[in-house]
Amino acid sequence: MSLEHANTEGATGDRSPAGRGGWRSAGHSGSRRHDPNYKWVALSNTTLGVLMSSIDGSIVMISLPAIFDGIRLNPLDPGNVSYLLWVMMGYLLVTAVLVVAFGRLGDTYGRVRMYNAGFAIFTAGSLLLAATPFTGSAGALYIIGMRFVQAIGGAFLYANSQAILTDAFPPDQRGLALGINGVSFLAGQFIGLVVGGILAAIDWRLVFFVSVPFGLAGTIWAYLRLEELGTVNRARTDWWGNITFGLGLTALLVGITYGIQPYGNQTMGWTSPFVIVMIVGGLVLLAAFAIVESRVAQPLFDLDLFRIRAFTAGNLAGFLASLGRGGLSFMLVIWLQGIWLPLHGYNFVDTPLWAGLYMLPLTFGSLIFGPLSGILSDRFGARPFATGGMLVAAVSFLGLILLPVNFPYWQFAGLLLLSGIGGGLFMSPNMAGIMNSVPARQRGVAGGMRATFQNTGMVVSIGVFFSLMIAGLAGSLPSTLYRGLVAHDVPAAIATQISHLPPVASLFAALLGYNPMQSLLPASVLRALPASQVQVLTGKEFFPQLISAPFQQGIAVVFLAAAAMAVVAAGASWMRGGRYVHEDAMPELRRAEASGTAQR
Repeated sequence: MSLEHANTEGATGDRSPAGRGGWRSAGHSGSRRHDPNYKWVALSNTTLGVLMSSIDGSIVMISLPAIFDGIRLNPLDPGNVSYLLWVMMGYLLVTAVLVVAFGRLGDTYGRVRMYNAGFAIFTAGSLLLAATPFTGSAGALYIIGMRFVQAIGGAFLYANSQAILTDAFPPDQRGLALGINGVSFLAGQFIGLVVGGILAAIDWRLVFFVSVPFGLAGTIWAYLRLEELGTVNRARTDWWGNITFGLGLTALLVGITYGIQPYGNQTMGWTSPFVIVMIVGGLVLLAAFAIVESRVAQPLFDLDLFRIRAFTAGNLAGFLASLGRGGLSFMLVIWLQGIWLPLHGYNFVDTPLWAGLYMLPLTFGSLIFGPLSGILSDRFGARPFATGGMLVAAVSFLGLILLPVNFPYWQFAGLLLLSGIGGGLFMSPNMAGIMNSVPARQRGVAGGMRATFQNTGMVVSIGVFFSLMIAGLAGSLPSTLYRGLVAHDVPAAIATQISHLPPVASLFAALLGYNPMQSLLPASVLRALPASQVQVLTGKEFFPQLISAPFQQGIAVVFLAAAAMAVVAAGASWMRGGRYVHEDAMPELRRAEASGTAQR
């Protein structure tokens, strides 16, 4: 396959030999110049960092019941739902906001230095979380605050790990390296579900403490072995760019997060003045950010990078892919924990662990095809694999629509495997395509922007998917719930009250592994009912059978939207064009091709 030479459009890197950076910069960086094993040191350490921070992002989701029980706070009480949302999504929101700024810091002060700081901060945050000294609301606020500390460390890791790998590996091996690194992010999301279920059953503090020994080892290892290979470009801090971007993205994501909460008598909060102000204000500030960046001499993010087709198309495809897949794990967990597992005899309290185990096919597909597609993209380019991966994912989403709610597991597992294959095929080549397309001196901020698109897509996806599901349930769940409760001797007034509760209460109960009826029905009502009726209402089958039909309507809308997003992402990925490596790395790639180590 012919290799496209980088054109000058959007290539903002220094053309002088001293400023080219890229893989060439490894040649004048000291002790690692002739060390062929250093790139594997960089790969293993950055993979550990990304894996650890990714696991921590999902381990909390599966462990929320144990965590809230540990601090003696009921997260389903109306006044506590905000605590629940911030513990669930605060980590993701903070990393989405900070990765661009931290990538810029890496370009300015050294990517390895920033990465090492991230490992240390993340480890300290984990230790502080494991030692949570408070209970009740104070305990929830403490956990949210320390999760923010963890997220700061995670943002340093995400923002600089890809740039470190791009510096350490030649262009013809970056797909493999970034593929392994990227797949560790996907794998960590689902490993966290399993590990969290196991540790939460022992002690909720272990959920946080498990990161500490790995963090300490990774921090020491990084400080001793990682070395700066990229060029360091001193620059002034773009304060206005940082302020408008940080506040704008924070406001937008906070508005989306609160949009899925009830407002007044409405099932969701999209008409809340607070939500409207946050979303509109966030968009205005992001527009101001674009204006600021076009006028300052040394911007936080060089908007000219968007003139590089491979960079723009790759990030657009990454955002759409994350938008389509970001809420997938939440929907699958609700499906398994709220319906399928109880119908198959599992106690509600045990469903978080088993949900993680039953979702493992999704991880297997990514683990196998992520590195494989990365290797192949080094030879043939990112477009065929990234595009094909999104089309495979779209097929898996459509297949999930066709499944009955109480499905045969082998069919469900096959579709999860197919979805994992699609994710693995897409993520590695797309990441390599983005990082290959930018000048060496801007790899940190480019990696940060890529991570921002990905994490923002996940937060937006959770808001969109929950909203679609709640809208689907709101039409038929109240009447179904009312009839089911009255049929089992619940007083009509109580049944009316419960049936008009926002559907998000039932979804959160299922997501947390709580028995929904025990959570929704007042204890005084349960005490007044005959024991036989209480046994039915709080049993394993009543709620799953009651919610199955409304849930199937909602999930069909959710996965249809996900399939549409995946198809659009495939189109965006195809727009990237043929294989593209920025001219900073062209001399090294040509020498590699001449020696037979790279093939066209």
